[in-house]
Amino acid sequence: MAARSASLDTPPLAKPGMTLVRMLVFLALAGFLAFVLYKQITPAFLANPGLNGLILGVLLIAVLLAFGQVTRLFREVRYVNAVAAGQNPKDRPSLLAPLLPAIAARREGVTLSSTRAHLDTTAVRLDEGREILRYIAGILILLGLLGTFWGLIETLSAVGSVIGGMRGGGDAAVMFDELKSGLAVPLSGIGLAFSASLFGLASSLIVGFLDLQAGQAHSRFHNELEDWLVSGEEQTQVSAVAARRAPEHDPAIARDLQAAVDRLSGVIAEGAGGRGATQAMTNLAEGIQGLVQHMRAEQQMIRDWVEAQAARERELKQVLDRLAREKVN
Repeated sequence: MAARSASLDTPPLAKPGMTLVRMLVFLALAGFLAFVLYKQITPAFLANPGLNGLILGVLLIAVLLAFGQVTRLFREVRYVNAVAAGQNPKDRPSLLAPLLPAIAARREGVTLSSTRAHLDTTAVRLDEGREILRYIAGILILLGLLGTFWGLIETLSAVGSVIGGMRGGGDAAVMFDELKSGLAVPLSGIGLAFSASLFGLASSLIVGFLDLQAGQAHSRFHNELEDWLVSGEEQTQVSAVAARRAPEHDPAIARDLQAAVDRLSGVIAEGAGGRGATQAMTNLAEGIQGLVQHMRAEQQMIRDWVEAQAARERELKQVLDRLAREKVN
């Protein structure tokens, strides 16, 4: 009874608070690293402030979207936990809108036949919400490559201008000094030309980690929701089988019980002594033993059925996960 009450007190879905903590810690570490390398990062940023500022702006948008993908789960989790606790929440979730009838039925201990189809729809919605993050990660890399090629083109143009402006027929030492002084500016800018790639790749790394955390939060939310909804189906099916196998509905068990009662009545009628009473007690013991064996066989059959159902559920889940991975790839 204590274990059952503890399970009722525990909400079926966990809030994604720990995921937000990990995301904030990662951003704090990235910000601390940028603060330590401030003197090296500042000249690289000023080499192309327009494009580098665009990259950082896109990064900020991606960070907000990643946190939005995680925080949107709080309302969904709060709604399901409230329904599981027997409450009637007023805020209706948007992500779980197709599952509202299934959630309401699960509170009554019933699972609808369309629950699994709606669970698949919810999984697709969760995955679609993170498509923009993957796209932004690719854009950040492309912006970095754009800045690199841009810088290389400007550097090569400057080198060509220097070579074209050299005067011929002069002293070789003077020409070399002019070439060296003329190439100082474009050659020093080659390193800064790759600053866009530096900011683009670093931003893509940050977005990739945030997308990974959001994906883990979505997977945990979907798995816990599926376990809670499917558990109602298993409990209902097991109860139905147990009810069909109850003594008052099973003719074999009823006959055994009736025989045991008849033998016990014979013992009472014959008295506590005599060979008849001894024989009657022996017959009663045999009848009870047969009844116990029969009930054990019924219990084993129910356990086998439950294990078979759980095995089929695991196989179906593996197939769905494999299909989801193939769709992503």
